[in-house]
Amino acid sequence: MKKTAASKKSAAADRASTTEEAPATEEAPAARKSAAAKKAATAKKSPAKKAAKAKKAPAKKAAPLKRQAPAKKPAVVPKKATAAVKGVAPAKTVAPKPPRGESRTALVRRARRINRELAEVYPYAHPELDFENPFQLVVATVLSAQTTDLRVNQTTPALFAKYPTPEDLAAAVPEEVEEILRPTGFFRAKTKSVIGLSKALTEDFGGEVPGRLEDLVKLPGVGRKTAFVVLGNAFGRPGITVDTHFQRLVRRWRWTEETDPDKIEAAVGALFPKSDWTDLSHHVIWHGRRICHARKPACGACPIAPLCPAYGEGETDPEKAKKLLKYEKGGFPGQRLNPPQAYLDAGGKPAPPLGAG
Repeated sequence: MKKTAASKKSAAADRASTTEEAPATEEAPAARKSAAAKKAATAKKSPAKKAAKAKKAPAKKAAPLKRQAPAKKPAVVPKKATAAVKGVAPAKTVAPKPPRGESRTALVRRARRINRELAEVYPYAHPELDFENPFQLVVATVLSAQTTDLRVNQTTPALFAKYPTPEDLAAAVPEEVEEILRPTGFFRAKTKSVIGLSKALTEDFGGEVPGRLEDLVKLPGVGRKTAFVVLGNAFGRPGITVDTHFQRLVRRWRWTEETDPDKIEAAVGALFPKSDWTDLSHHVIWHGRRICHARKPACGACPIAPLCPAYGEGETDPEKAKKLLKYEKGGFPGQRLNPPQAYLDAGGKPAPPLGAG
């Protein structure tokens, strides 16, 4: 009986222990459910996080675009343009390509507008060589090669005082003429030319300067440029004078890319009526001498800056640009000792004689 009671106590203890362990076995599924719920919550949150990251991703990718320096370096273009025209002659300037998309009609309109604007700026434009007749003009133009009109104007009074006619100069002693022409440079070659053309005028044209291009270019030292100066200003016959200033400016304005004077003459002449050619030459040359200089154009003081594709090659600050202006635009004397009255009325000052000051 004692054993039986003991065995009953043991069985009761076993049941009690089993009853106490039961809650532990029930907690495991609850923990698993809790873990599953966390994973589900994490799974639900993760798409939202991914979506948020996806939305933020474009902003992160867009940031490098703002830092792309090459997209903001147009300054490289002028360097390429300068390198591309190193062989361009004879004007020492950048010759940029024509504006993109500019039609022939647009080019003609822009070119003519520039000429109209310059006509308002230089209504008193005239040939800047002193002369009283065609003979003096043709001689002075020949002497103007490789020197300034001012220097020629300071030299020719003594020359024409001693040799007033082609016959007089044709019979001159070369050494005496050389001494007079020495200030103009290349005086020996120039002496040979002016004496030679004087002999040709005397022998072939009765001492008169011919009024035809084909006759003028036959004279010693006279080319197309000199011939058109004489025709346009002594005979009133239209012509384009393609000097170094004219060449430089028409390429800066992208009227043409030609470098040969004859081809420039043809290209520019096609943009204007023939009746405009002589005045056009004066306007362009005057602008080249006063504002649109070869080395440092006064862009900030240029009246045609909005029409110029090369704006910015020179000084753009208005105050600094004003200091670059020459002749009457800068408040200085002009190149003629005896300029036209219209020039004086516009505020121009005559040049000083040779040796003055």
